[in-house]
Amino acid sequence: MALSVVEKDQAETGGIAADRLRSLVDRIERLEEEKKALGSDIKDIYAEAKSAGFDVKVLRQLIRVRKQEAAEVEEQETMLDVYRRALGM
Repeated sequence: MALSVVEKDQAETGGIAADRLRSLVDRIERLEEEKKALGSDIKDIYAEAKSAGFDVKVLRQLIRVRKQEAAEVEEQETMLDVYRRALGM
């Protein structure tokens, strides 16, 4: 019985579809490069904000809060207020 081209390719590479694997790896590598470039762009924007007089630590916190659901933010702020009052702050 003759093997098809795909079966031969997989047999020669230990049962792995090498072309599919290569395609996946290439896509991941390309996205990792894009992610690295975006990270650099974000870092530049934070530097710009700092040079404009903004507190970068607070800015990062603000962005983190904006990602959350409103109810979650309200619950956290309520708990923070309770803890502050318990500590006499």
